[in-house]
Amino acid sequence: MVYQIISFLLDVAAGLLGGACLLRLYMQYQKVSFGNPVGRFVFALTDWLVLPLRRILPPIRRIDTASVVAAYLLQLAQYGLLWLLAGRGSGAELVPLLAVFGLARLVISAMTVLVIVHAVLSWVRADSPIVDVIDRLCAPLLRPFRKLIPLVGGIDLSPLALLVMLQVAAIVLASLQAAVLR
Repeated sequence: MVYQIISFLLDVAAGLLGGACLLRLYMQYQKVSFGNPVGRFVFALTDWLVLPLRRILPPIRRIDTASVVAAYLLQLAQYGLLWLLAGRGSGAELVPLLAVFGLARLVISAMTVLVIVHAVLSWVRADSPIVDVIDRLCAPLLRPFRKLIPLVGGIDLSPLALLVMLQVAAIVLASLQAAVLR
């Protein structure tokens, strides 16, 4: 029970901080201004980790490598601590691989949350700078689906199609992880 509680708390902390690092990466890649509430929140949450890494790791074109490495290091710390708490002596070399799978799961989860928030906000149409940021972040993800799926009765089903694809990706990732770790 104690292990489950600690595992849950580590998952929440690493998910929030790692997700913020990935959001920082994606916002920079999409050239979304950080002058909005979402950008300020992301900076406040990630500067302590990303800025020192940025001194060592230069960006590669439009990809902020410091943000990617920060998210990976958070996953690595999470799985390393869980490995130690579980008392597993052998197999510690699998922890970096577990962190890679954890990072991939975090990407899928973050995209899922982003699309759900976008869909909900599209129903209520609140006038807020957050809506504009989320629209700009979701547009490239939804564009391929919008080309293929017509509006049905004036309703855009592309977020639903993307959510289905993300869940399929999560299932494939879980199967791949199980196969690799056997």
